[in-house]
Amino acid sequence: MVYDEIRDFYKNGLGYAAIMATRPQTVGYGLSDSPVALAAWFYDKIADWVYTRGEPEKSLTRDEILDNISLYWFTNSGTSGGRIYWESGAGGSKPAPVSVPAAVTVFPGEVYKPPKAWAQRAYRNLVYYNRVDKGGHFAAWEEPLLFSAEVRAAFRTLR
Repeated sequence: MVYDEIRDFYKNGLGYAAIMATRPQTVGYGLSDSPVALAAWFYDKIADWVYTRGEPEKSLTRDEILDNISLYWFTNSGTSGGRIYWESGAGGSKPAPVSVPAAVTVFPGEVYKPPKAWAQRAYRNLVYYNRVDKGGHFAAWEEPLLFSAEVRAAFRTLR
């Protein structure tokens, strides 16, 4: 099932990342020049990645969505917000093993939902792993109480 989800994402949902990784400035000029372009770009991703796939207003209010898009518009940070895609792919960098204490909460609407064994391989010092029943890619925004409870639970043992 995880492989099918990853395959589907690579086939149908990775176009934006390919653009940001290869031509961030090109799309950035459009995002900086047109509030309609910025709103369409962000709304598309919000709609795709919330827990209620395709129906973002069931996860977030219209005002919450517009506030978020407006923040990018007023700060002119649509381009810089996507810069991580470019920088992550530059120079063929390979991530170093993560040895600090790490936690993973798997939200059912997330694009990638790693099984615990995969998370343990990626994070050698995995101190917490949990699956919850709601939330998507924007879990801290969609489910702030659940998200903060997960953060507290994850690092409680490190106090």
